[in-house]
Amino acid sequence: MSVEFLLCLGTILVVAGIGMPIAYAILLSAIVYMAAAGQDIGLAGKILMDGLYNSFILLAVPLFIVAANIMNAGTISDRLLGFCVALVGRFRGGLGHVNVVASLIFSGMSGSAVADAAGIGRIIIEMMTKSGHYTRGYAAAITAASATIGPIIPPSIPMVLYALVSNTSIGYLFLGGIVPGLLMGAVLMGMNTWISHRRGFALEEPVPLSELPRRAVSAFPALLMPAILLYGIYGGVTTPTEAAAVAAFYALVLAAAFYRALSLRALGSILVESARSSAAVGLVIGGALILNYVVASENIPNILAARLVGLDVYPLVFLLGVNLLLLLLGCILDATTIILVIIPLFLPTCRELGIDLVHFGVVAVVNCMIGLITPPYGILLFVINAVTRIPLAEIIREIWLFLAVLIVALAAMIFFPGIVLWLPRVFGYPG
Repeated sequence: MSVEFLLCLGTILVVAGIGMPIAYAILLSAIVYMAAAGQDIGLAGKILMDGLYNSFILLAVPLFIVAANIMNAGTISDRLLGFCVALVGRFRGGLGHVNVVASLIFSGMSGSAVADAAGIGRIIIEMMTKSGHYTRGYAAAITAASATIGPIIPPSIPMVLYALVSNTSIGYLFLGGIVPGLLMGAVLMGMNTWISHRRGFALEEPVPLSELPRRAVSAFPALLMPAILLYGIYGGVTTPTEAAAVAAFYALVLAAAFYRALSLRALGSILVESARSSAAVGLVIGGALILNYVVASENIPNILAARLVGLDVYPLVFLLGVNLLLLLLGCILDATTIILVIIPLFLPTCRELGIDLVHFGVVAVVNCMIGLITPPYGILLFVINAVTRIPLAEIIREIWLFLAVLIVALAAMIFFPGIVLWLPRVFGYPG
């Protein structure tokens, strides 16, 4: 490890530590490395532009962001919520179950945990607190926990980013996320049931079963989006990037023409907000591309792989060690940074140890999503605090049990790779 690289690491730690946004910290540290190494700083711009130009799949990111924002702006979220209330609201802890099921459904449309929490999650928190059966902290905690499912069930922005750095099939990654996402939903609903019985949460007034068909019909066009998306990708009709464009267009037609719930002014605001979100993600991606060049120049991934293989590390031990590290990093770093900067360091070792990259990718993304609700810096905790004004202390006090069952689900995915790989293998994955 050279002096220049140590200087690079020192720069990123110092400037990020004093509050500089992580994207700018990464860019600055990479430029410091190039200047110290005597390389042309203009090379940073070339690396960034080449990386973006050669990564057609990155176009899926802003398109999925647009689709999610349109879903939140129209009445689509309300219709989905009404269907979920009729479906599972009749059980003890009913609105908690509604929270999880709504996240499972909405995750098939947005690909973003933040979009889930800030959109449909905010509506459910208001419903839970107004009912008088749930504390503010509990409503916020289960909303944050269920929002982590968003990027696991396809579409998934983090999996698009992982496909970028690992050169893994985005289609098989999407398939690999379906069963783990359902498992996460199941353990959260199980914990909600246990807590509801233990605390004696009152039953909600059930929606008559005769009302269920009408609500299902109302939500059906929105429920079709995941099916259209998956058929486009796995039926060979579209690439993942084209499927993202179809998702955004379908959301627009649904909100504007079918449900008539989207004005031109609202659409303009959605596009502006989507551009801001895409730019924020793009800055991190650009910085990561340059930093990855720095890491490759130092030959760190290959050195790390050689050292670990030389120690005769068992694949399972390696997976457990990496996931423990990612859980710790998730307390202080955002998921995009971990996927683009940290995970590429371990990919050569995965190849050397024979670890399936689809399995590793899905597990890593699940791990990063758990990091979004891990105190003290879980971003979903701050998002929900910002949109509801519920104190962070109340949210953190209630989050631990949900965090624990999600970690148990993560451990199951690590020890039993079939949870991730079964569905991709059904569709022809050779791994």
